[in-house]
Amino acid sequence: MTTASTAPDLSAIVKAYDVRGVVPDQWDERTARALGAAVADVLVLEAGHPAGGSPDTGTGAGAARRLVVGHDMRPSSPGLVEAFAAGAQDRGVDVVVVGLCSTDGLYYASGVMDAPGAMFTASHNPAQYNGIKLCRAGARPVSLETGLAAVRDHAAASLAGDGVGVVDDRGARTDEDVLRGYGEHLRGLVDLSGSRPLRVVVDAGNGMAGLTVPAVLEEAAGLPALPLDVRPLYFELDGTFPNHEANPLEPANLVDLQRAVVEQGADIGLAFDGDADRCFVVDERGEAVSPSAVTALVALREIARERAADPDAPVTVIHNLITSQVVPELVTGAGATAVRTRVGHSFIKEQMATTGAVFGGEHSAHYYFAAFWGADTGMLAAMHVLAALGATDQPLSELVADYAPYAASGEINSTVHDVPAAVERVRQVFAARGAGFDELDGMTVTAPVGDGDEADGPAPGAGPGGRAWWFNLRASNTEPLLRLNVEAVDAATLAAVRDEVLALVRADA
Repeated sequence: MTTASTAPDLSAIVKAYDVRGVVPDQWDERTARALGAAVADVLVLEAGHPAGGSPDTGTGAGAARRLVVGHDMRPSSPGLVEAFAAGAQDRGVDVVVVGLCSTDGLYYASGVMDAPGAMFTASHNPAQYNGIKLCRAGARPVSLETGLAAVRDHAAASLAGDGVGVVDDRGARTDEDVLRGYGEHLRGLVDLSGSRPLRVVVDAGNGMAGLTVPAVLEEAAGLPALPLDVRPLYFELDGTFPNHEANPLEPANLVDLQRAVVEQGADIGLAFDGDADRCFVVDERGEAVSPSAVTALVALREIARERAADPDAPVTVIHNLITSQVVPELVTGAGATAVRTRVGHSFIKEQMATTGAVFGGEHSAHYYFAAFWGADTGMLAAMHVLAALGATDQPLSELVADYAPYAASGEINSTVHDVPAAVERVRQVFAARGAGFDELDGMTVTAPVGDGDEADGPAPGAGPGGRAWWFNLRASNTEPLLRLNVEAVDAATLAAVRDEVLALVRADA
């Protein structure tokens, strides 16, 4: 019998929004089985869904006791999935294993089956990591506050005690391929059949886009051909990531795509992360397109789609607070409501649900759609950009110029000895100048209206939000880091504000 002293420390791998850790050092198949049983108890049975019913119905009693499970291409994923599924079956829950898929493919399965889901992936983390992204039925998010803590505690009790309890009516296991349905659903939301021919270079980073891009944008899943000439980079599924990390947020991981776009005379480049739920865009010059610009472009398309269906319907778009100010400016200019929220997918998804928003975007390249159960899907965002580009003769660089009028720093991390003291230094300096403050997430500071002298830049009024600049300073939850994002009316103003803030932040480094 395992004792509490020898049981793994689940608090080290159960994070705010998912499970993530090194395999087998921090967790293994035995842990996965306990987590499967715990997810069955908390997200299926304790959620008010009794066991029982037919496993082959999409809704109703059969769906009420079902759990859908998918995984990425990491070497440890298949074994962890088998153990997890067995643990859920032990508790009387039927498990549908959809096999290799992207995270948004798992959300699709959760949505159409109306069942809780578990996606085995560590996204862009190195090969030795693995994890689980969980959702409730209909792809609704799960966090520590909404079920993940209870999953952790149930699993820890099993591991420290007599193991998973097996019910008499053990659940069934079925396998189902949802790839074609996923592709059909996305194509039903964005029609690319009338696009002008586009040459598209895609860097899958040896991640799950190597499976989903051929299925959705090409004919691998049996769907009709589109006017797209897809040029693949690193489509071989390989969870050891032999070419580069599957994290396009790091500029070094975009270099191969940028070079290929220019060398091949492509119209656009797309880069996906390991589990293919995020997508980054490169224009025909090989220049990265800001995710804020993509957010603005897609937001206007979604607003237009809603207006076409009902011209008088209220339309809401969500954006996080480090997204460019151009997003709320364009959204409100289109007659819709822009709602600003904290950084993090759980906050975006919560606001999507409570406001009835049609779309939400983050500067990290997560894009959320009401038409996709409020969940994030990089593929659908990419299709919107392709559709917009395919409907014009403009090159992508010209198309997105209006969506990126301001200079932005991107996220700059600083390691500091005393985070509160560093923040206070910044607060005192800018408060003395009459700057605006809010603390929705960290500290956001905005230039005083009518006074742009602090940054030695042009007078405010034409800048983001009618001000010359703004910046956000957020502390990491896990490390002694401060994260800085700055946006300004021009590059000179940006540099002045950025450098002053960093000097204050790093004064004790």
